[in-house]
Amino acid sequence: MSESAIIAEGLEKRFGDVEALAGVDFQVRAGSVFGLLGPNGAGKTTAVRILTTILEPDAGRATVLGHDVVAEAERVRLRIGLAGQSATVDPNLTGRENLRLVGRLVRLDRPTIATRAAELLERFDLADAADRPVKTYSGGMRRRLDVAASLVGRPPVLFLDEPTTGLDLRSREALWDTIRALVAEGTTVLLTTQYLEEADRLADRVAVVDNGRVIAEGTPPELKAQLGNTVIEFGMGDESDASRAETVLARLGGISPEREGTTIRVPSGDGPRALMGVLRELDMEQLFPATLAVREPSLDDVFLRLTGHHAEAAVEEEAEPAPVGGVRR
Repeated sequence: MSESAIIAEGLEKRFGDVEALAGVDFQVRAGSVFGLLGPNGAGKTTAVRILTTILEPDAGRATVLGHDVVAEAERVRLRIGLAGQSATVDPNLTGRENLRLVGRLVRLDRPTIATRAAELLERFDLADAADRPVKTYSGGMRRRLDVAASLVGRPPVLFLDEPTTGLDLRSREALWDTIRALVAEGTTVLLTTQYLEEADRLADRVAVVDNGRVIAEGTPPELKAQLGNTVIEFGMGDESDASRAETVLARLGGISPEREGTTIRVPSGDGPRALMGVLRELDMEQLFPATLAVREPSLDDVFLRLTGHHAEAAVEEEAEPAPVGGVRR
């Protein structure tokens, strides 16, 4: 097994009375994608900010490529790329000028800077807008440029904090392809995301964070297997019927129904048998679902079971200005 590129041990961080991290531990294998998931305010972005040297932990330690993020912060910065939740590109410069600026910050020579900027503008579908001021870009274009900026120095470790927020499906899929290509070349990626499909499709391992702690970790298939091989999902006509249905089903052995509004979900390792039992019991109580679906478990089901919340689209925390391309400016 490859050695760990990122190690977090007992990370703690408080902001006044708020305990953002309460002893976070995980390791990221070199050349892999590690997904960090959790509800808003769980501590994901705080962990990323510590690992990228923007914040110092109150307790615990972390290393990136063997370098301590506090004692050897400068060495860490020169070996990482970061695309945070807020774009850090200069709106008054053109896209090309932004990438060339980052190239100078990460100490590339001039010919390499020009070549690398052109390559990334093409890769992120920004070549036609390369010489326009960034303030004329759409939000999605700025987001793509921000991710491109994090890649200028070809960092061996890349931190992507909700990188596809605000991108359309085509742009998201293009970025996914880019991440896969980077990992195939040996790059290590730590990804936080609000799109659980993204983690399911990209991540080799996933850690779920809640209330500043890692509450589950494993491969996406391992986490989904905890719920069985089937999820029965049905919608009732109103919340009163849904509440009655939840009570009825809770009496059945081996079934743990989950209710959200008028929707009931029943994870099961024996789909057909469980479905027949559920429908029989509801029929006896004169409860008739308005909708019914039988499907495989998703990471969203895991997320909901572990945290009590769906993944939300809101920004978790207001990030401090991030080091573009791994270098403060």
